Amino acid sequence: MELTKQGHACIVLSHGDQRIVVDPGAFTDPAALEGATAVLITHEHPDHFEPQRLTAALDANPGLEVWTNKSVASKLEGLGSRVHVVGHGDAVTVAGLDVHVHGELHAQIHPEIPQIANVGFLVGGQVATLMLPLHAPWSKVAEVIDYMRAVDADQAYAIHDGLLSDAGLGVVGGLLGERGPGTPTPYSRLAPGDSVEL
Repeated sequence: MELTKQGHACIVLSHGDQRIVVDPGAFTDPAALEGATAVLITHEHPDHFEPQRLTAALDANPGLEVWTNKSVASKLEGLGSRVHVVGHGDAVTVAGLDVHVHGELHAQIHPEIPQIANVGFLVGGQVATLMLPLHAPWSKVAEVIDYMRAVDADQAYAIHDGLLSDAGLGVVGGLLGERGPGTPTPYSRLAPGDSVEL
């Protein structure tokens, strides 16, 4: 399988002629959806979900299907069986791969900001490769390190890093690597458009 980072929170998983696009939001080049077999959307924040762009991709590709939570699905009405509502504990097959759904709510950004529905997708049944949310309004580096340690994947790649400058990427990357407390998981960052074989 090939993993391609498409900027900020979006990745594409390719195997054979199948392409699964995850979280193609407003910070993602719309071309990421070209040739997609399936789309997975974790939640409704615009950096993960851009309704007009996704609807245009669905109109252009009658075979394209979406798996997401109820909140996002409600914003894609009129697409019938092409939009699949999933929630915590569900196990589905997407583009020939086993996908397990985890989680219910987005991390708290601030007590005065309501939490929204959010799901995570585990592709392939085990966390061999972790897509590590590197930076967000709700996180701090200590939590990122502890999360990476807890998951204990074979490898981790940065995701959700579009709000960091080059200097910030260097600081956080160093703390996750040799200049930090250490984790058992090798960490690296793909630039938008870069791919790796899994």
